Amino acid sequence: MDKYLNQFLLVILLFSSFTLLPACRRLPNVQGEGSAFLQGVWNQDRVLNAGNLLSYTQHKFKFTCDSFYVDLTTHSKVNYYADSCFNKGVWKEHAKGVYEVRSDSLFLEGTYTKENYKQKISGCYQIGQYIKSFKVKRGDSASLFLESTDNQRSIDLVLKEKVVCKPMQL
Repeated sequence: MDKYLNQFLLVILLFSSFTLLPACRRLPNVQGEGSAFLQGVWNQDRVLNAGNLLSYTQHKFKFTCDSFYVDLTTHSKVNYYADSCFNKGVWKEHAKGVYEVRSDSLFLEGTYTKENYKQKISGCYQIGQYIKSFKVKRGDSASLFLESTDNQRSIDLVLKEKVVCKPMQL
């Protein structure tokens, strides 16, 4: 009986090593290239109907290879935070992470950071994960029109500086 059990275990071991091990591969320790049309610094110069909104956020994105950096400037007529954080209704937040473009969608996954893009673990405003998705409505070499999937607000971006992707070691 032990003989058959040993043979059975040997067959299972060989089968799993030939089917499962080739499926595992080590990814390169180099940053991905990202989407060529996004590479650069993009500013949202204005927000439609900003004067009629209780709060709105202006975006400044930097896409370099497969990474993004975003500066968020929020203007609010309503105090959502402690008085020491409200800052007369204007404040900045920052985030960084990686992005992916699939079909007509842009997915951003990262974390909120300090102004120098170092990890933020406490303080005013948001901390933790920054996860956003946008529908890419249209774009060309100088402008990009996104729509937030969270609130369907338009984000009209203008290219301020082109960036060439030079993948870095991770």
